[in-house]
Amino acid sequence: MSTPQAYTDRNDVVNFINGAAVAGTSQRKQDVFNPSTGVVARQLVLSSTDDVAAAVAAAKAASQGWANTPPVRRARIMNKFLNLMNEHTDALAAMITAEHGKVFTDAQGEVARGIDIIEFACGIPQLLKGDYTEQVSNGIDNWTMRQPLGVVAGITPFNFPCMVPCWMFPVAIAAGNTFVLKPSERDPSASLYMARLLKEAGLPDGVFNVVQGDKAAVDALLEHPDVAAISFVGSTPIAHYIHERGAHFGKRVQALGGAKNHMVVMPDADIPRTVDALVGAAYGSAGERCMAISVAVMVGDVGKKIMPLLEERAKTLKIKDGMNLDAEMGPVVTRQAKERIEGYIEAGVKQGARLVVDGRGHKVNGHENGFYVGGTLFDDVTPDMTIYKEEIFGPVLACVHVHDFGEAVDLINKHEFGNGVSCFTSDGHIAREFARRIQVGMVGINVPIPVPMSWHGFGGWKRSLFGDTHAFGEEGVRFYTKQKSVMQRWPENIDKGNEFVMPTV
Repeated sequence: MSTPQAYTDRNDVVNFINGAAVAGTSQRKQDVFNPSTGVVARQLVLSSTDDVAAAVAAAKAASQGWANTPPVRRARIMNKFLNLMNEHTDALAAMITAEHGKVFTDAQGEVARGIDIIEFACGIPQLLKGDYTEQVSNGIDNWTMRQPLGVVAGITPFNFPCMVPCWMFPVAIAAGNTFVLKPSERDPSASLYMARLLKEAGLPDGVFNVVQGDKAAVDALLEHPDVAAISFVGSTPIAHYIHERGAHFGKRVQALGGAKNHMVVMPDADIPRTVDALVGAAYGSAGERCMAISVAVMVGDVGKKIMPLLEERAKTLKIKDGMNLDAEMGPVVTRQAKERIEGYIEAGVKQGARLVVDGRGHKVNGHENGFYVGGTLFDDVTPDMTIYKEEIFGPVLACVHVHDFGEAVDLINKHEFGNGVSCFTSDGHIAREFARRIQVGMVGINVPIPVPMSWHGFGGWKRSLFGDTHAFGEEGVRFYTKQKSVMQRWPENIDKGNEFVMPTV
């Protein structure tokens, strides 16, 4: 594979409203950094309340016409968008690496997983079919249909600036809604690029809009009376806030929150494969994944075999600028993130965990000002420690030791988060019991990062999800549509007079 072309555009990142890029009315701007160099690459224009209102107004104006468009025609536009996304995967991946920091090959994988959802959305005519029952009562037929909500909005995080928006808008738009996306202000360029591709695919103006911004834009979307539903992915405190505020204003809300994903390693696990899985799941994308494994639960004496291998691998990670194709890990997204992660490492040391590999102060030649944190490994971590309880969202793996399988299950089930979990074992009975007993929304058996495919849906349990439905898949179709039940009768004699009883069988 040839060296990819880096994304170097210096223009301000603006809104996309009613089919055009617009700077809006706000004079506020925010720096967008290249995390690898630590320098400002471009600036983001932060939206005002008026800008958000303009985006919602454009979406509302387009809503009825788009909802009345036959589903198969909506699917054809989505299919053209799918083809364009496939053609421009590397351009999107370069944008992601330039603003997020993850390595280019990982960014390509992110775009590919977003494309999976677009492919799923292309099947929307089948997914919108209702149910029909003839003769539910005397001369009465009953059927259900699914109709779009209207204007819906998505608020998405920095760690997947392409994939997570694709969890939302392809399904929402294919189902007949219009959409307003508020992407992360840290890596906003991918959202504008996808907006342009949607327009090129033939999407009518106003159906997809992007508003850049901060909390002011989020609150404006939450409070706007024409926004029917909000989808959110991010930290648990913000997910809780979005859920409460959205419900207060009568909106349908789907808010995916934080995680503390565990991997249980049984004594009979395949050790080399388990180490490979742990290293990739803990340190891939610098740990800035909601599905990253941040706790390894060593059962019995398996830790004696695993820890020396993990130490060696953590020390020898290839950490460099993400546009290098041999890079295994890049920087974290901001200087503030670097400082926060290093603060957690210091807390772990002070609270008595054994720091096996220290990633603080890591430097990359030629990128000394970049936001780099080296792979960090802790052993002898206990459940009362901050690095066990809280989501670090960085390249920090905490290792906990338990006596047996039951203790491992109890440990995980007591944690406030329930996003993802994994168990590595060669025992089918253990695998079955683990999947049944664990109180977590997404489970992997010998799979370190059990992100479901697009037709299954994504979501955790407990304080990892606020709302009633998971993201994408058929769950997404249900979230972005409302069911209507129709009962119909054509009586032979229309002169029967008033009827004061419920129709019965």
